[in-house]
Amino acid sequence: MKDLAHINKYLIKYKHYLILGTLFIVVANFFSIMPAVFVRHSFNLLQRNYDMYNLLSGFELQTLTYELFAAAILIIGVLILASAVLRGVFMFFMRQTIIVMSRHVEYDLKNEVYEHYQTLPLSFYRKNNTGDLMNRISEDVSKVRMYVGPAIMYGITLLTLFLMVIPFMFSINAKLTLYSLIPLPLLSLSIYFVNNIINRRSEEIQRSLSGLSTFVQEAFSGMRVIKAFVREEDIAADFERESNDYKKKSLKLTFVQALFFPLIVGLIGLSVILTIYIGSIEVFNGTISTGNIAEFIIYVNMLTWPVTSLGWITSIIQRAAASQKRINEFLETKNDIVSRENIVRELKGHIVFDKVSFTYPDSGIIALREVSFEVAPGESIAVIGTTGSGKSTIANLICRMYDITGGKILVDHSEIHEYDLSSLRAQIGYVPQDVFLFSDTIRNNIAFANHDMAENDVLKAAEDADLLENVNDFPNGFDTKVGERGITLSGGQKQRVSIARAIAREPRILILDDALSAVDTKTENSILNALAKIMKGKTSVIISHRVSSAKLADKIIVLDDGVIVEQGTNESLLAVNGVYKALYDKQLQAEEELYNS
Repeated sequence: MKDLAHINKYLIKYKHYLILGTLFIVVANFFSIMPAVFVRHSFNLLQRNYDMYNLLSGFELQTLTYELFAAAILIIGVLILASAVLRGVFMFFMRQTIIVMSRHVEYDLKNEVYEHYQTLPLSFYRKNNTGDLMNRISEDVSKVRMYVGPAIMYGITLLTLFLMVIPFMFSINAKLTLYSLIPLPLLSLSIYFVNNIINRRSEEIQRSLSGLSTFVQEAFSGMRVIKAFVREEDIAADFERESNDYKKKSLKLTFVQALFFPLIVGLIGLSVILTIYIGSIEVFNGTISTGNIAEFIIYVNMLTWPVTSLGWITSIIQRAAASQKRINEFLETKNDIVSRENIVRELKGHIVFDKVSFTYPDSGIIALREVSFEVAPGESIAVIGTTGSGKSTIANLICRMYDITGGKILVDHSEIHEYDLSSLRAQIGYVPQDVFLFSDTIRNNIAFANHDMAENDVLKAAEDADLLENVNDFPNGFDTKVGERGITLSGGQKQRVSIARAIAREPRILILDDALSAVDTKTENSILNALAKIMKGKTSVIISHRVSSAKLADKIIVLDDGVIVEQGTNESLLAVNGVYKALYDKQLQAEEELYNS
């Protein structure tokens, strides 16, 4: 229960549901006991009146006796029916309090986990895969809800019913009580072990089904490649192997489930047999009546489900504790990127890297080694280099997705870690290297930073990103759904939507991280010409492996293996005849060959 202690704050928060639910359980249990008492009285009444009825044979009193007996049985029948109805009503109230409480706790816990996810740094998402993150907020939280709802509800039901019924049974006949209850602990233990086997095999089936679904999804997504390489038969064989594995696991589970209900029925039947046998002996001994045997049979059946649920409850608590432990691992993960001074002010855009070094915490890769440069407010700088040279790391550090491991980053003469994170990032327009669009309309993707953005601002951003003509060609215009991750758009269109999204918020600092890699030279020049107007008055950082993207920048730095090897203007670097010139010539030659072909 140590891991589940995290849930106690929610149980305290919704204690009124818990208290009311417990009260309703007690009342429902009371009305579930009453029919057994009425049945005992009806049996005893039947036995006594039957003997008297036979003694009055031939007399008028026999008819009167029958009428009185029938009226008494009718009253008892009405009382049993009323007890059943009232029990049902209070069971409804019981579920409407405790199960509703569990849904509130589930809602709060999911929000707590999601809000905590939002605070965690980028390094956290590099170390944990998306499927695991989703499982903890869905499957694991659902298992915890089963503890807060059904496990607590049936646990309280079991406890209160035992406290009410067992003493009452002992007060009638201790020997009959002991014998009738002997199979119930065995039933609870059996169900506990069988339920654990079912849960284990169910989880194996879920993993197998997940693997099968992933296989099918990849096969359908890669159908073009499968057909091109004529691998249909091989893929079909792989699918058959995965399906057979799922079938075998399902049959194993079916076998265990087939034993489950016969086990319950068998042990309940044993309890009933013992009750009738010992009860009959006690009736002959004169210690109890026949009505007590019927009463005890009802009590045994009444206790069967709570005792059966004990094994199930134990299994639920174990699974909930394991799930809450996984959730706690993430909730206990702290964000190490925090503000020291919480400075909130409008930025001018003066950026200084002073001997900045950075090593990725998860992989240990050294990305930057004592990098130094300065960008004045309204100035633009291009960062050029090959893949893996550390270009994107500079963008991540300016947005403070990571904290540097050496040196200093100054923004408007204050160290970057002194700024309030939200305030800092709100004034930065960032176009990431890996474009991500939400499954929404083009309009909402552009206006992502502010859904109340005016239509004219959306149109202006689309026009500046050279996207307006494409959007106008779509039948639904800006209301076009882009699909999952923007799948309905081409690579160039996705990048231009991403650029429009960044410039729509009118940032003080604009970062383009290889933002033009998926567009052709003509479109690149069109966007760059539009960006030349946008970048005026803004501090701009253009990160690219293409030299053509650096033409508009006031200064250029060339990175190689995390170190600045050259810096200057486009003209001065071409005159040096160094790394930049070599990249320039190589790319120019490739463009000419492409044009001639």
